[in-house]
Amino acid sequence: MTLGIDEAGRGCLVGSLFVAGVVCGEKIALDFLKMGLKDSKKLSQNKRFFLEDKIKSHDEVKFCVIKKSAGEIDSLSLGVCLKLAVQEILEKLSPLAQTINIDGNTAFGLNKRYSNLKTIIKGDEKIAQIAMASVLAKTSKDREMLELHALFKEYGWDKNCGYGTKKHIEAIAKLGATPFHRHSFALKNNWFS
Repeated sequence: MTLGIDEAGRGCLVGSLFVAGVVCGEKIALDFLKMGLKDSKKLSQNKRFFLEDKIKSHDEVKFCVIKKSAGEIDSLSLGVCLKLAVQEILEKLSPLAQTINIDGNTAFGLNKRYSNLKTIIKGDEKIAQIAMASVLAKTSKDREMLELHALFKEYGWDKNCGYGTKKHIEAIAKLGATPFHRHSFALKNNWFS
């Protein structure tokens, strides 16, 4: 059994960070690849939601999604929130896995406690369980941003998902930051201060 961990929302200016972990065997992972699983950024939103449902409803797949709010990110820092979320996933799911793979290049020092933990750059393109975690994290972020968009349509969050696109930054300049923005994130013109 392999545990894959990935996040969504790390570089966003608004909203939460979502970190997901998925544990399953290689046969099940292969079945998901046959369904079209790949890095969530390369899937349509509809395909992500389809795969999310399949992942969450599969009896032999265990998963966990951790949310760290913009407020937590502002008070603790993005890096600390990411580490805490990964730790929480490891505490819940690592007993089920022989191998632990985290997307990216940092183990947050957790590989000292978890000797079977590896970081894999572009892991969501290489390891099915990381891609599955990527889907769960991204669909959680998508859903949050669609809900927030209903409250603040001017920022275009249904399209930019909270990232610093031109339209989003122009809206911040014109309207100011919302309570859902990460106020600790600095922009060129200091709009969050």
